[in-house]
Amino acid sequence: MAPSEVHHLFHHSIVDHSFSADRQTLAVTRQNNVELYTRSGSNFQLSDELVGHDKTVTGVDIAPRSGKIVTCSQDRNAYVWEPSPAGWKPTLVLLRINRAATCVRWSPSEDKFAVGSGARVIAICYFEEENDWWVSKHLKKPIRSTITSIAWHPNSVLLGAGSADGHARVFSAFIKGVDQRPEPSAWGERLPFNTVCGEFLNNTAGWVHGVAFSPSGNALAFAAHDSSVTVVYPSAPDAPPRAVLSVTTQLLPFVGLIWTSESEIVAAGYDCEPYRFQGNEGGWALAGALETKAVQPARLGGGGEEGGEENARQLFKQMDLKGKAKDDTKLLTTHQNSINTVRVYQEAGDRVANFSTGGVDGRIVVWKA
Repeated sequence: MAPSEVHHLFHHSIVDHSFSADRQTLAVTRQNNVELYTRSGSNFQLSDELVGHDKTVTGVDIAPRSGKIVTCSQDRNAYVWEPSPAGWKPTLVLLRINRAATCVRWSPSEDKFAVGSGARVIAICYFEEENDWWVSKHLKKPIRSTITSIAWHPNSVLLGAGSADGHARVFSAFIKGVDQRPEPSAWGERLPFNTVCGEFLNNTAGWVHGVAFSPSGNALAFAAHDSSVTVVYPSAPDAPPRAVLSVTTQLLPFVGLIWTSESEIVAAGYDCEPYRFQGNEGGWALAGALETKAVQPARLGGGGEEGGEENARQLFKQMDLKGKAKDDTKLLTTHQNSINTVRVYQEAGDRVANFSTGGVDGRIVVWKA
């Protein structure tokens, strides 16, 4: 399947990216800054730049309804950016962390957002009206290492997190006075702040790179450094899960993943292309890559083929005469380097119609799911 859109923005790594709800604005990280692009026809043109962080920006997210932008960085800070007549106005968030911030995501309600960090804490940030600033509460126990990824449950209270200690966890991020009490679910009924609703160890204790809740919120998927994708179906509070299904692959590790429906997951990472997983509570399996490698790399004869040695000799002779070697560094995939993020781009009913990926090659690609 060919991608519907390819946008090669620059020659720097894109650590994170986010589209606005109308898909007319694209925010991408570029070293210490965040660049804002506006759609112009089939392309995106640079329109603005968010400058304020001192070190590499590690996360950016645009709130779908309000349009506010939140960013976080290795400088241990986070900013909420709001549009004003003079441009984008930043507001510093009191994170209270002593290590780099690693990822950030708005909750579906947009009343708060979560910031992962290398300080073994997750900062749940919300706005205090009386003091007119953003403050945070920390999810701490039982995290033992850097938070690598976070994902919100549809109810805006539960938070999934993956970390370098090999665990994927589900926490309650309930803030009194901000959140409404959620409906009881298989993840829990009474959910005071920092309640651990689920804790799952990767089979090889590999880093958990990506986590995501299913559209209904009744399942959690996570990708780990052992090239596996695991899907967890909870049963009831304080009870073992109904099923924990792990799909191991011979591919390179996946870094990010999303659910396109209740029975399908798309994951991508170091193999430079997205892969599709399909299944249900009865079992999951790798369905294949989204791209079809129609072009095969040229071979230098051999393999018992008649004339293989002669073909190889002629090829090297031509390379010598032209003074240059054949360019075999181009990958047979749309992305020419690792994929860092997978984000939902457009939904159609109860499933994802399109999703986007951002990579080390400076490309943003929009795919048909």
